[in-house]
Amino acid sequence: MRQLRHLTATVVVVLLTGIAALRGQWINVPNTAPKTKDGYVDLAVAAPVAADGNSDLSGIWAIDAKGFSEGLADYTAGGLPMQQWAEAVVLERGSNGGAATPTARCLPPGIPMNLLSTIVHPLKIVQQPSLIVILYEYFGEFRQIFLDGRRPEKDPNPTWLGYSIGRWDGKDLIVDSSGFNGKIWLDTAGHPATDALHITERFQRRNYGHLTVRMTIDDPQAYRKPWTVMINMHLVTAGDLLEYVCNENEKDARHSR
Repeated sequence: MRQLRHLTATVVVVLLTGIAALRGQWINVPNTAPKTKDGYVDLAVAAPVAADGNSDLSGIWAIDAKGFSEGLADYTAGGLPMQQWAEAVVLERGSNGGAATPTARCLPPGIPMNLLSTIVHPLKIVQQPSLIVILYEYFGEFRQIFLDGRRPEKDPNPTWLGYSIGRWDGKDLIVDSSGFNGKIWLDTAGHPATDALHITERFQRRNYGHLTVRMTIDDPQAYRKPWTVMINMHLVTAGDLLEYVCNENEKDARHSR
């Protein structure tokens, strides 16, 4: 277990040291964000409200470095409540530096890895009353969260990102996702997931410029009990998403054995 804790902590450090300022994107983007007296974007003013009265989560978001480490405090310090086979899988995947990760072969990351990747590649939330769309810069994926009252399919066609339905709990958005294909890695450390995976997310826009996402992983086939991570994010106030193409000039797969 000490090896597992060290491996996970190492991955977090690598991610944190890989933080970079967002690249130059669109140059002349209209900016209607609230400003301070000094002309800077005021991230601390009250969160906006959508036309239907719910919190407006719209915007481009990226992980706060400090919030990232704080949110994963329990995750790195105590290890995860893994089933024995899952522990063996993480150790095996870590023994070769995670070369077998699906993303090395241009296969999609799942919801957790896509969220964690926003430390480098931001995401964009587009909100309508009955539908929220999340556009991920990483791998150019998109995700639909339906708020039209539909229920999860009893026998879904398994997918990489699953099927997501949402509901409002006061000012917070609660999202339940299931119907996964069991092929994703939850993170670059190689924590596995099965087709029994169920993810619950709580999105809370604390003010204009800050968003907290609490994600609970419930996969009884891989973990002895559910576990939660908390991710703090900030609004990206300049630029837009960049195009991400994995297969163009791809040279990683040949080195992944």
